[in-house]
Amino acid sequence: MASPKQIDGSAPKFIGGAETWNQAITEAERLVQHGGGSYLDPAKLVGKDLSNLTKNIQALLSSGHPVLNTVSKYYFTSEGKHIRPLIILLMSQATSIAPKQCSAAHADFFEIIDQPLSPVTTTARDGNSSLPTGSMDSTLYSPSRSPKGVTILPTQRRLAEITEMIHTASLLHDDVIDVSESRRNLPSANASYGNKLTILAGDFLLARASVALARLRNPEVIELLSTVIANLVEGEFMQLENVRGDGNMSTFEYYMDKTYMKTASLIAKSCRAASVLGGSTIEVCDIAYAYGRDLGLAFQLVDDMLDFIVTANELGKPVGADLKLGLATAPVLYAWEEYPELGPLINRKFSLEGDVEKARELVYRSEGIEKTRILAASHCQKAIAVISQLPESDARNALIQLTQKFDANSGWYNRDLPIVNLYVWNIEV
Repeated sequence: MASPKQIDGSAPKFIGGAETWNQAITEAERLVQHGGGSYLDPAKLVGKDLSNLTKNIQALLSSGHPVLNTVSKYYFTSEGKHIRPLIILLMSQATSIAPKQCSAAHADFFEIIDQPLSPVTTTARDGNSSLPTGSMDSTLYSPSRSPKGVTILPTQRRLAEITEMIHTASLLHDDVIDVSESRRNLPSANASYGNKLTILAGDFLLARASVALARLRNPEVIELLSTVIANLVEGEFMQLENVRGDGNMSTFEYYMDKTYMKTASLIAKSCRAASVLGGSTIEVCDIAYAYGRDLGLAFQLVDDMLDFIVTANELGKPVGADLKLGLATAPVLYAWEEYPELGPLINRKFSLEGDVEKARELVYRSEGIEKTRILAASHCQKAIAVISQLPESDARNALIQLTQKFDANSGWYNRDLPIVNLYVWNIEV
């Protein structure tokens, strides 16, 4: 079988000395520092707002059923860099010094994020494990202000938690649909607890996320995140249909529309929601949304590419799964342009014996992987251009640096170590 081609024509390979996930991350973060220049550690910029994320989410997920507690919290016990919450917290900081259309609420106001709207939803079973005893950290209700004057509001912090809950619910459901056996180098929830409990745990996560969302008491933010959930479902239906070409939409346009629904919508609308909660102007909210949209599209394109160039151990989940599931992703669709014989395979969803192997071979022989990398880079450049319109800050610069790590045309991109470079933020889509 031919090897996948790197941008310079050579076969990409993992050449680092790392033997564990943490070592790989450490090595990658060192390698992607900007040409000897300063490197901003985004996790340090947001501090406890990110490090306390899992603890806060687990408090929101407490229920009266031990098995439900275990399954719903299962993916929160494994290793992860929480890229989506990190982006939301950085966006909150970056937009906190941008133009405002209204001022943030008084500090006392933020206690409402754990106060029910209805008097009949006041028990632990209704998502009130922290009330009335106040067992959650009281700093949850205080804005986080950095020495350089950027701020994260409690409502924005809770938004980051809600976004991670929605994302994790989608992982639980997707793993059932895809019959996945592993996630983050561990057995998947469905492999450990079965399909029924996994689906119910995902539903429970969405329900608790919806409760927390309602208590933000912001109609626009509620609408944004509610449409995200609808987008995730619609995107999954589009993926099951796989490809469609008609007079209104080409096959590749259909694929990109599906990619927005399944991946980019959550990042884009959460970024916009963060700026809305901070009282930003419409123009600033538009910037936040556009950044999240293009970064989210790049995320999925990179994930599609990694499915052809890394091992299961490196990726932390099964590779080659897309073809086995009958899915034609960007590398395959680009390869189709060069090799028309891929068409029948795509239309029958690689269902015949030998289809998967033939499709993979044609992708490796084509420019599909390189073109996917270039398309991802173009979305990264769009994201960088739009976020650069915000006032200069460490948070804005960290968002730019984060995006540059996915950009094959950037000086940040290490052509000799592409896999580690794409790994840095633990892409999981």
